[in-house]
Amino acid sequence: MSDSLSALQNYLFQFSNRLLDLLSKTHCTPPEDTPISIKSTIQSLFSPPQNPNGITETQLFDSIKSFALGCALLSSSQSSTHELLSWVPTHFSNLVNSAFTEFSRAYVASGCFGERNERRVCEILGLHECGEVRAEERLVVELFPEVLPVLKERIKESSIDKNTDGDEVSAASARVPVGLAVVAACQFRWFVTQVDKPRLGKLSALVIPCGLTALDHWSPDVKGQGMICFIHLAKNVNEREFGGYGEVILDACCQNIACSDEIWHDVVEMSVLLVTSIQRNNPRSSWFERILNEMLGHLERQPRNKDRRIAWLTFIEPLFHAVGLVLLAHFRRLFPLFFVWMHADDDETVLLVLQRVHAVMRLTWIRNTPYLERLVDELVILYKESALKVAREEIRTTVLEILVLLRQCQSVQFEAAWDKHKNDPNLEKLSSSMGENTANNVGSYAEKLHGGGGPSMGSTTLQT
Repeated sequence: MSDSLSALQNYLFQFSNRLLDLLSKTHCTPPEDTPISIKSTIQSLFSPPQNPNGITETQLFDSIKSFALGCALLSSSQSSTHELLSWVPTHFSNLVNSAFTEFSRAYVASGCFGERNERRVCEILGLHECGEVRAEERLVVELFPEVLPVLKERIKESSIDKNTDGDEVSAASARVPVGLAVVAACQFRWFVTQVDKPRLGKLSALVIPCGLTALDHWSPDVKGQGMICFIHLAKNVNEREFGGYGEVILDACCQNIACSDEIWHDVVEMSVLLVTSIQRNNPRSSWFERILNEMLGHLERQPRNKDRRIAWLTFIEPLFHAVGLVLLAHFRRLFPLFFVWMHADDDETVLLVLQRVHAVMRLTWIRNTPYLERLVDELVILYKESALKVAREEIRTTVLEILVLLRQCQSVQFEAAWDKHKNDPNLEKLSSSMGENTANNVGSYAEKLHGGGGPSMGSTTLQT
């Protein structure tokens, strides 16, 4: 065995033994309903084979792969709420991150693997040289083709066959413990989130099949990890790099909108980011309509579900910008929900819905709609209700901005709707503020309306 191989092996043993020692001192109470021992699983990943005659380069690389999978699992405890990993303290996962970074640097600098790593990374990423790729990223990239297909199969083992009758979930759990799929999904998410643009796009052909397998799983915990991977992918990959997977991915988004509450925020963010990326230049794409209608359908059935409405209001605006004037076709479903949420008990919902209403107005100039009069009435009611709210000033300021914009958008309709409120003594301050704001902004609004040509069919907006 060469000196460089021996040195790297000793380095790996040092890190592994240090983490094994910490593992042995960390108390772990496994969930009662899982047949797997997560602590034993992690220990096995940090236990490289011992050979008195030394190990081969292939054996050492396999040990490095296992070490990386162990680091991935322990590090995942920082972002996973699953009970399988809840026992891992934060300082432990931080130490694991540092250990992996330090070992990665030693790996790419080693005489036995450094040159091979550079060659493999260049092949995988299509580069002439990989000097700009971080050391810790280089080891992860080299491991991608080795690890992701294995994780994909591990996730798939406890999936259900949709053509099978009976209790598929119970049958799948009996066949392979779902905890193994959760472990694989956490490791998969960790690997994917270690790589950013522009390099992640070169790995999308490896990432997407595994991600789709996770989304297709029956367990919300597995689905959630897959969704986080696609969110990261959408933020770091351009539409061309999705290749021929675009339609399949968007169909998976639609299929997963009917998910459990704990991952609703993930499916909303994922779906919005993916459809606005994959269909970036096609505001009339049927995928926008399908995804928006699926979401609205679930929100209409649970309009008072606070967590769902907040998640949707938080993440939906990029989709609004992507479709532009096409939003007009959805007013009959959007505004009834907006009107309910304006009077929610929590200030967060109220502020979010006001922001989304303002965005819809800027994008559509709220033309040809029967909802203007009702919108004015609801805003007036909210202005009065806000006297008892903590975020009173912020709510009232936003209401004022919307009313001023409404007047600029549709002055005749607005004046007819406002006429019944203008003499209300409780709205004296609002009326005065509206007059001042209209006088100050009328020139700016007119210029943007007439000079800019108004809102477009795509993502162009009117700035206020």
